[in-house]
Amino acid sequence: MIQLFDLASKYPEVRFSPFCWRIKYALAHKGLIWDEIPICFSQTDQLPVPNDGKVPVLVDGSEVVIDSWDIALFLDKKYPQHALFDSDESRSQSLFVKCWTETVLHSLISRMGILDFFGLQKDADQKYFRESRESRFGITLEEWGGNPEAARIDFIKALEPLRQTLSRQAFLGGKCPNFSDYIMVGIFQWLRCGSGLTIFDKADDVYAYQERLLDLFDGLGRSAPEYPKVNRG
Repeated sequence: MIQLFDLASKYPEVRFSPFCWRIKYALAHKGLIWDEIPICFSQTDQLPVPNDGKVPVLVDGSEVVIDSWDIALFLDKKYPQHALFDSDESRSQSLFVKCWTETVLHSLISRMGILDFFGLQKDADQKYFRESRESRFGITLEEWGGNPEAARIDFIKALEPLRQTLSRQAFLGGKCPNFSDYIMVGIFQWLRCGSGLTIFDKADDVYAYQERLLDLFDGLGRSAPEYPKVNRG
């Protein structure tokens, strides 16, 4: 069976890595069955190959693939049914969405939710999480995430190209979702599972899009516990 190494939190059922969610949706898209192996930052020595502790890592028999983009390409080559990229144009579109989310949206999400993400770490992982992020940001976590509402407003504005696209079609893939959409659901699950913030107005087309994605594959995304529900008691 395919194995997927996923990022764990101090709550066994909470998984909020956007990169891992991309691949869960990709596997479901292809009708494949997989076994998830959750690991924390302090357990990266358990990965099948050394790679600076990054997930997802996919193991399929003797083949080990790291990086969500490379995993998607691998899956389409080995399992051509239900293609994630049905053309060169589709693959190019998804590459743009990948680059756009990682260079524009990720920093805004980090500013919105960094303190919640920190709070989800096990005690053994909090020192690493704080030091690695503060080294990257050049300021403390508290300073970086000090104004989540301002970051949320900027995030909503940054989604305008997506919003305008969704006014004309159901998914970035058109009538049916493709890997571009699974990159986006990774974004939504990062916030939904990793942070207690309310992001969207229900009248927003992006909210309706998120709901469609959560319902795919028998509610794959919706069945994942939300951050507030885990922390209510």
